[in-house]
Amino acid sequence: MSERATTPGPRADMVRNRRLLIGAATEAFAECGVDVSMGEIAQRAGVAKGTVFRHFASKEDLLAAITLQLLDQLIGSANRLLEADDATEALREFMTAGVEMLAADRAFCEVVGRPSLQSSEVRKAIARLADVVEVLTARAREQGAIRNDITGTDVVLLLGGIHQTAAPVLDTQPQIWRRYLELAFDGLTTTNARELPHRPPDRLQLTDPLG
Repeated sequence: MSERATTPGPRADMVRNRRLLIGAATEAFAECGVDVSMGEIAQRAGVAKGTVFRHFASKEDLLAAITLQLLDQLIGSANRLLEADDATEALREFMTAGVEMLAADRAFCEVVGRPSLQSSEVRKAIARLADVVEVLTARAREQGAIRNDITGTDVVLLLGGIHQTAAPVLDTQPQIWRRYLELAFDGLTTTNARELPHRPPDRLQLTDPLG
């Protein structure tokens, strides 16, 4: 007796379509920024435009979902590096991963500080990122690897600063951000430098854009 072919149920279709939409939107926003239309995203995903709105009521909801995905990647990277023996290299590796992500994704810096994305889930992700990077930075401070006046919030904000410094020439020199990352990292590890002229920033909030 031959096996009867089975077709995916409605729930499986919904999961598949959501995955396709997030993948297509992530790619489109990374390439073109946040002005991509929902129609183009639907076309890239191979679904009807109405399917987009069944999963995401607005473009802002879709952007928030992608922002969460990117923040989770950064958080995962930082958490893995907490186990590294060399705290200096761990911090350098985290910063490299963070700036590389920003350089590859035009939308992330545009999106993460937008007031319209102040969902509770995004706020929680921002808080988790701030917490884990503070631990990563504290380990480097304790090992005497970086200045003792550097905080995790400093590090998170520097990611966007490095990206924005390189942004005007990224189209023609896509790896130039590495130059400015190394310059910034040298500043973090210069332990005999002059005292910084301003107190550390407050805990990172959603309205503090990364770039």
